[in-house]
Amino acid sequence: MAEFLGSVWWMIVSLGLLVTIHEFGHYWVARRCGVKVLRFSVGFGRPLWSRRDRHGTEFALAAIPLGGYVKMLDEREVEVHPHERGQAFNHKTVWQRIAVVAAGPLANLLLCMLLLWAMFVIGKQDYSATLGRTTGMAQAAGLHGGDRLLAVDDRSVLTAGQASMALTTAALDRRDVRLQVLDAGDEIQERTLPLSQLPAGFDERRVAVLAGLTWQFWMQPPVVDALSADSAVAGVLQPGDLIVAVDGQRIEGADQVPAAVQALGARGGPGMIEVVRGGERLALEVTPRQGKDSQGRPAWQIGVRFPEQYSPAYDTVSRYGPLAAIPAAIRETGQMASDSLGMMRRMVTGSASLQNVSGPVTIARVANISAQRGLDWFLQFLALLSLSLCIINLLPIPILDGGHLLYYLIELVKGSPLSERAIAAGQYIGLALLAGLMGLAFYNDILGLVPR
Repeated sequence: MAEFLGSVWWMIVSLGLLVTIHEFGHYWVARRCGVKVLRFSVGFGRPLWSRRDRHGTEFALAAIPLGGYVKMLDEREVEVHPHERGQAFNHKTVWQRIAVVAAGPLANLLLCMLLLWAMFVIGKQDYSATLGRTTGMAQAAGLHGGDRLLAVDDRSVLTAGQASMALTTAALDRRDVRLQVLDAGDEIQERTLPLSQLPAGFDERRVAVLAGLTWQFWMQPPVVDALSADSAVAGVLQPGDLIVAVDGQRIEGADQVPAAVQALGARGGPGMIEVVRGGERLALEVTPRQGKDSQGRPAWQIGVRFPEQYSPAYDTVSRYGPLAAIPAAIRETGQMASDSLGMMRRMVTGSASLQNVSGPVTIARVANISAQRGLDWFLQFLALLSLSLCIINLLPIPILDGGHLLYYLIELVKGSPLSERAIAAGQYIGLALLAGLMGLAFYNDILGLVPR
């Protein structure tokens, strides 16, 4: 329940802030262009609070916190007194109307840069693009545990997240990538990862795993937390022991221990388990016992438990001074925009799955997780969400800002506004497209909640 309430709260905070900034962009430019603003609402539906300023604008907080709007004086919507026609939106020049409509997405873009600037000044903690283990394709390409990725093709990467995005993009384009890595000997090496060989229909959310890459921060150290009551290693192993090998098989993470124990049990007889205890490496004899796993299936066990919660320490930080953070924020905004637009293009062409479309449920969950991780992570989440709102609102779909901009560009070309019939038809089309997009987003949200 606490997680649910936290998710709802942080979603309201996030969307409330971003929608307010978006609508303020429309409001501020409209006022500069001499347009009378009737209402500035954050949220839809019945107002929970409202007040009017000296210009007659009503500022309101409404009950449904999933958007907002700025209602301007417009003869197409309300009757306008003759002496106020000069303040009506529809009486402004086409360039003024373009400025008013474009101001909302532009405000979100500027907010994205500001949030990233603040994030870099504070210092963004993250996980480096260091490999913990390699198998399959990655191992065949000459990559090893301890290697740190420096660049994917021509794109420099600092974090595992940046590297994963670059690898996913390449995989969706069905192309191999050149990797620049810093090996365990601090030597820079060049490697080629043949991502074009991934099977058709692969899960694009698991590109790194499918390519045989395991990031170092994914790997929980195999440190014994406790022994079960009927443990086969009671009196042999102790809490705090670091398991480094089972029957001669090297162990790098806690997830490898069950499979190694299974292999030892299937072979039969006792085997050796190597641990580090108090700085000393010990080789101890163990014999697995037949038991049952968490799903009730027969399994060989030695009766050791590892910590259920594992929170790896951050091993890299991106921090700049106030001035140096400005170009860094601009570059990061550009990279995020390129990644987002590229993913949208791939979804349209069919090379990326429509499962990448997310709705309010996913937004709420990610907002809560980001807030729990710290201010730097939450600022990054807000920046990405603000940029997403900017891009989505610029899509040439009637009802959205991009649809209105399309109308005005057509007006510039043909020299006169579109007919009321054409605009009305466009609104219906826009409603249908928007409803379909929202339906897909909710479907993906619900699908994401179903255990697999």
